[in-house]
Amino acid sequence: MLGCYRGGWLVNNGTAGTCEGTLDASRTKIDVKMPVKCNTGCQRNAVLKRPKTGYALCKECFFWAFEEEVHHTITTAKLFTPGDYVAIAASGGKDSTVLAYTMKLLNDRYNYGLKLVLLSVDEGITGYRDDSLETVKRNEQQYEIPLKIVSYEELYGWTMDRIVKKIGRKSNCTFCGVFRRQALDRGASLLKVDKIVTGHNADDIAETVLMNILRGDIARLQRCTAIVTGSEGAIPRSKPFKYTYEKEIVMYAYFKKLDYFSTECIYSPNAYRGYARAFLKDLEKIRPTSIIDIIHSGECFSVREGVKLPTQATCERCGHISSQSVCKACVLLEGLNKGKPRLGIGKTSKAREHMEELAISKPENECTHDCQTSVIDLDRLNLHVKNTNLEF
Repeated sequence: MLGCYRGGWLVNNGTAGTCEGTLDASRTKIDVKMPVKCNTGCQRNAVLKRPKTGYALCKECFFWAFEEEVHHTITTAKLFTPGDYVAIAASGGKDSTVLAYTMKLLNDRYNYGLKLVLLSVDEGITGYRDDSLETVKRNEQQYEIPLKIVSYEELYGWTMDRIVKKIGRKSNCTFCGVFRRQALDRGASLLKVDKIVTGHNADDIAETVLMNILRGDIARLQRCTAIVTGSEGAIPRSKPFKYTYEKEIVMYAYFKKLDYFSTECIYSPNAYRGYARAFLKDLEKIRPTSIIDIIHSGECFSVREGVKLPTQATCERCGHISSQSVCKACVLLEGLNKGKPRLGIGKTSKAREHMEELAISKPENECTHDCQTSVIDLDRLNLHVKNTNLEF
């Protein structure tokens, strides 16, 4: 039997089963078991074994189970209210593509009453982001959801290609992560949306829990498992895929034949998250429930009384939510513009000292192109928005 292996799952023309056999020089003996039926009792042949539960399901039952679990997460956490204008963070990858598809489907099926829009960020990574944005543009037509794209070039005057030339391949993900989070908020503010949804899945959240434990980051550890973040004065962000395994998202996209971009970012192989991901995958092989177990453990973490945690405030420069007087994005941007790209890497106290030194060394009334680009150029950005095909 071609493509069969001992004790493994076989997907062939919509049927799944197991086979065992031994080959002999004089005689071939193969014991073939009957195709596995769907565990729901629908009498259809199973095509997959769910990594999350171990159940064997046919395509139709898997689709229904996947969608109903996401719907249950949305309704249990009360993520939306009728009439909400919701921005879907869209990168063109599997997570955001499946998120856009399921949000559209569930909004129609259960009459959520939501107005949806795709929001993408162009980091300026040649050979990666430009190609993935083409996928997002196709999704715009396929799902009939309007699209808005904001770019690092417009917001910060920099692209990731230029930043990597300055900073190198080490710590470049710090710049991208900080800038992208703020770029989503800026784009959402321009769209005047009520909420943002992201495609962060169970694997992503479990990895973040592990990373925050390894870094000893108590403040982030306390809030990284929250299904809704940023509600304190900022546009709330929610994660409908909080309890959805990455493998199941891939299976859903595959069997639904969704159009998504699957290439990894060319600058991410050395990212710290990659090591946490590899460790988590090893745990999953031994114990598939370890992903959900880590999330539940993170939800149970609490900080004892008397421990001082950072308080949310607003950045003195750009007005963005920050736990410091000057937000991380402005610190990183200041370093880039002043020729000190590593200014914001490391301890916040040292970065603040460097910024104070730069402020002292510059005459009060001096205003250069560099200092102008250190603050978001909203006039230029608003002009760009008016020229797009999206009405506000």
